Amino acid sequence: MLTIIGAIVVLGCVLGGYLAGGGHLAVLFQPFEFIIIFGAGVGAFIISCPKPVLKHAMSGFKKAFKGPKYTKDDYLELLSMLYSVFKLAKSKGMLALEQHIEKPEESKLFTQFPKFMDDHHSMEFLCDYLRLMTLGSENPHEMEALMDMELDVHHQEEHLAGHALTTFGDSFPALGIVAAVLGVIHTMGSISEPPEVLGHLIGGALVGTFSGILLSYGFVSPMASAAKATWEHESKYMLCMKAGLLAHLQGYAPAVSVEFARKSLMANVRPTFYEVEEATSKVQTV
Repeated sequence: MLTIIGAIVVLGCVLGGYLAGGGHLAVLFQPFEFIIIFGAGVGAFIISCPKPVLKHAMSGFKKAFKGPKYTKDDYLELLSMLYSVFKLAKSKGMLALEQHIEKPEESKLFTQFPKFMDDHHSMEFLCDYLRLMTLGSENPHEMEALMDMELDVHHQEEHLAGHALTTFGDSFPALGIVAAVLGVIHTMGSISEPPEVLGHLIGGALVGTFSGILLSYGFVSPMASAAKATWEHESKYMLCMKAGLLAHLQGYAPAVSVEFARKSLMANVRPTFYEVEEATSKVQTV
């Protein structure tokens, strides 16, 4: 929603100021200039990205419009799920988790938390490390190093996609100049035409430069920044699980381990201690 509002503000201010100064919108309508700029930009974007990066980067535009997918309620559900896991492990031992992590989609433990169940990547992350714990990996420092390595790979994937989006946005001013130069070439081929015709052709050529700069700094580059910020925000979901798992490995009580996880969250989505306490009291014991 904020992305749409921002785009309306950009267009409103630019076009409103232009019209207020006596400009004519018809002059700005140069479809072939737009085809040159945007088409070349998309082509260069495809050339610069391997297929996995291209797919991830394209999803970034969706992220920019939708914003982070995790809300405060989602984190509250996550903390409740972690509490349930830690409580079961403390009361019945780590091996009691084995049946749940091998088939999480059939587990009565996990099916209480539908948002978490829908997040395949996060589910896989949690189950992998719980499986290692059931196999005897109980050294917190070794587990932390392994988690950091996996999260660094995930972060690198997002960094490559974010860099690709930034490069995509940065390409438009230069491609706007390309369109403008082609417009000037066309104008020079019509040099014998009357001044009013030449003026229209020159104006059309300059629209290329204007469009490239506006597209870059008014839309694509800000959307790239929004996508990177959203990815960074969403990374806290697995960092929250990491904090809770490591606290559990160090022998803390379930409520304390969950508090470690809660403290890793950003303030705008972090439930209070008492909200977590109330939510965990409602979790069904497996």
